[in-house]
Amino acid sequence: MESPQTCCEQGHQNLEAMKAGVFLRKVKSRMWKRQRHYKLQEDCKTVAYKSSWAINSYSTFSINDVEAVREGHQSEALLSVADEFPADRCFTLVFRGRRGNLDLVADSAKEAQAWIQGIRALMENMGNMDESTKLDQWISDWFLKADLNKDGRINFKEAKKLLKMMNVDMNEEHACCLFMMADKSESGTLEDQEFVEFYKMLTERTEVLDLFQDYSSDGQSLSQCDLEEFLREEQLEGESSYEHALQLIDRYEPSETARMNHTMSVDGFLMYLTSPEGSIFNPERQDLFQDMSQPLANYYISSSHNTYLMEDQLKGPSSVEAYIQALKRGCRCVEVDCWNGSNGEPVVYHGHTLTSKILLKDVITTIANYAFKASEYPLIVSIENHCSTEQQEVMARYFKDILGDMLLTNTVDGVSSELPSPEALKRKILLKGKKIDNESENPTGEVSDEDEAAEINKDSPVAESLPTNGKKSKQSLCKELSDLMFCKSVHFHSFEHSRTSAKPNEMSSFSESKARKYSKEAGSDFVLHNTRQLTRVYPSGMRTDSSNYYPVDLWNMGCQIVALNFQTAGMEMDLNDGLFTQNGCSGYILKPEILHKKERLFDAENPEERDDYHPLLFYVKVISGQQLPKVKQKDWSIVDPLVRVEIHGVPLDQAKQETKYIDNNGFNPHWNESLRFTIHTPELALVRFVVEDYDKASRNDFIGQYTIPFTCIQPGYRHVHLLSKDGTSIHPSSIYVHIKIAEL
Repeated sequence: MESPQTCCEQGHQNLEAMKAGVFLRKVKSRMWKRQRHYKLQEDCKTVAYKSSWAINSYSTFSINDVEAVREGHQSEALLSVADEFPADRCFTLVFRGRRGNLDLVADSAKEAQAWIQGIRALMENMGNMDESTKLDQWISDWFLKADLNKDGRINFKEAKKLLKMMNVDMNEEHACCLFMMADKSESGTLEDQEFVEFYKMLTERTEVLDLFQDYSSDGQSLSQCDLEEFLREEQLEGESSYEHALQLIDRYEPSETARMNHTMSVDGFLMYLTSPEGSIFNPERQDLFQDMSQPLANYYISSSHNTYLMEDQLKGPSSVEAYIQALKRGCRCVEVDCWNGSNGEPVVYHGHTLTSKILLKDVITTIANYAFKASEYPLIVSIENHCSTEQQEVMARYFKDILGDMLLTNTVDGVSSELPSPEALKRKILLKGKKIDNESENPTGEVSDEDEAAEINKDSPVAESLPTNGKKSKQSLCKELSDLMFCKSVHFHSFEHSRTSAKPNEMSSFSESKARKYSKEAGSDFVLHNTRQLTRVYPSGMRTDSSNYYPVDLWNMGCQIVALNFQTAGMEMDLNDGLFTQNGCSGYILKPEILHKKERLFDAENPEERDDYHPLLFYVKVISGQQLPKVKQKDWSIVDPLVRVEIHGVPLDQAKQETKYIDNNGFNPHWNESLRFTIHTPELALVRFVVEDYDKASRNDFIGQYTIPFTCIQPGYRHVHLLSKDGTSIHPSSIYVHIKIAEL
């Protein structure tokens, strides 16, 4: 093992090599490979790169935007050049959000390692920063953007322009006054640290200061007793408040003297309020807290539809990257559409469309590599099989060889009256698909073709090209593949039929319209069905743009596998992410008791008829916003923000209310408005906070959102840390609220 000193020297050498700069090949495909010069900037936070033909202009990306560094041939582009460039010279930078990956090839393995290790070390460094350092960092990054001549200083005019870029519209005299106070050297310019001070004076949080002074016995600081009183009275923390107060002082108070005296300054108080502990999400529900030993049918399972697609389902690219992204987000049910490919190699794509094709073996290899990175609980692979029996044999071989021990093959036919639990199936991959009925000796059997593809043929714009002679087409199924299926796809006849004859491992798939029809016409039968069987729901074939349906109505019925297009951002994915953020992002959420009690059926349409009906009042005071991002990139435009609070749940709970908008202030808008809701079924409710830029001429622009299960909300003074359209953090943007929950 290397000594810490050797590691340290190695780390230093890596950084020096990165700062010196290097030519790396950027690869987009087998045909597209270009040299670019990459260089780490002096700030150790930004990488600049330029093409050989660009004379002066560099483009940049921030280390902060990199989510992961993958070594070797771990992308389509690098796999396509594997015969040309060895794995030890290749690496991929994966960016947060929906920005494309960067595939790079170095001239030597040593050069590649310097960049791989160097970027990882810088990422770790940034991850270890506390909130206050992160804020300073964020302000410094803006400073660097504004310092055009790179002399490390900016004057008042540049500072004004920079504040506009940061979404601040301020009173010029006030700002000028503070600028002069921050300019300690009286040079008429501010250096990096002076600008951080200037910014902090400008953004002083008066609403936090007022609250601090309400509880401070001397007006200067909070003693441990003052803080305990605040935690008990406002944050409703009860018994453990006194010890917790001391922990918070130790954790968030920047001044050592104050820590020694067990007191907290206003800076420490603000750091606590903006920390994860001061957030609206109850930390006790962030980690795994649910019972994971109940039968599989008792859980909601995070599920993706057409997992292989990066964009729409008519002509978008298919990619193993889409599987990686879904699995990293905790998805526990992915879809694989298999078709005959050339040279006897099955391929995955959206049949009868122009979406690109990927090799099945690459998909299975990716699933094997990423299945349990985000969650140890079982992964269901839903297979749409359109292959000939010859290529099905190839499929079966790949599943067995590549997945090995992870693949669960023993089926539960006749073994038990219910499916095993997520706990019992940890680190197992379950295949779901067609199975031959009779235990025939024949190596192939016939099954009818009643899967999603057949369903889509009825209502799809591409249906013209497909045979529709009204007869159910039969498909030959090879026994090796059939035997690997743990969950058996079956045609749904009726609730009566499944109650009397369905086995626990049989699963039906419903299109969204069918599922909605059953929930309207036979809600309680559907709920009962979902206490025993797994139900999969998927988007209509008409959604060629890969848009999503509203998942909440189907969760209300207890449907476990409500499959959404993970690649399509929007409210529906926000709700899915919100539901699955709890319980350690494990991709499994135990359904509320009302949905797995077989003796007492819950009726989502009439929630007040349940025995233990306890509606709650939910008060949200929207106080202020912090550092909201710009929506339009024009220098002069500043947002006019408003906040909408939406409740998603049973029909009686569906509601939304919004604040008025604030003119020209994305920086520290103050609303101070109280909203009030009645929640009839708290355990099924999700709360979505949306911030928009008001526009009287057209639709409001989206600024940020945050979705949380109602049962995970902490009362008191809380920060709601906003997420971008695609669900990634837009630090340090937040809204500051006061939450109260009371019995009706």
